Amino acid sequence: MENWISNFIEFMPILLKGTIYTVEITLVSIVLSTILGFIWALALLSRYKLLQRTVRVFINVVRGTPLLVQMFYVYFVLPDIGIRLTALQAGMVGLSICYSAYHAEIFRAGIISIGLGQWEAARAIGFKNYQIMARIILPQAARMILPPLGTSFIILLKDSSLASVITVRELTRSGQLLASTTFENMQDITLVAIVYITLTQVLALLIQHLERRFKIP
Repeated sequence: MENWISNFIEFMPILLKGTIYTVEITLVSIVLSTILGFIWALALLSRYKLLQRTVRVFINVVRGTPLLVQMFYVYFVLPDIGIRLTALQAGMVGLSICYSAYHAEIFRAGIISIGLGQWEAARAIGFKNYQIMARIILPQAARMILPPLGTSFIILLKDSSLASVITVRELTRSGQLLASTTFENMQDITLVAIVYITLTQVLALLIQHLERRFKIP
């Protein structure tokens, strides 16, 4: 037990450096994937068939390929056409693109759950489309959108560990490097798991707070 405590005190500063990268990747990816997902959802609901079909093909391609392959593509293939990103940037872009496809479907389902009558009534009193979306549709749709979106955020946080494969020294990569030098595999990987559990619980509490504000049961 004393050995565990001493190792915990010694190893945690190293893992916390990786945790900073994990939090950074997660927050940036959550913001970007949510914005992109909302844009894709609006495109899917637009009256322009070509735009709908183009975005639908994109979403099907993204959802039909593993996240790790997408990260490899961003990090190793894009440089062949002159787009060079750091490993950290590639991890963020890969996660953002991948999860934007799933978030698009979440937003689309939430928006279409609101009856067309509310659109028509709002237009009748002079509201513009963007005003209807911001003031009427999204506040109501949030009750349907937030729970699955929150779950997606938590999964995204855990999937940020895949950035370790393209050499991002986030939490998982830090744990791997630590274990390879100390040979304390059980303790090192357990510490990594504890940090992930802590991060996911903090994120879950934030999501629950948002759900309470929108009075989601």
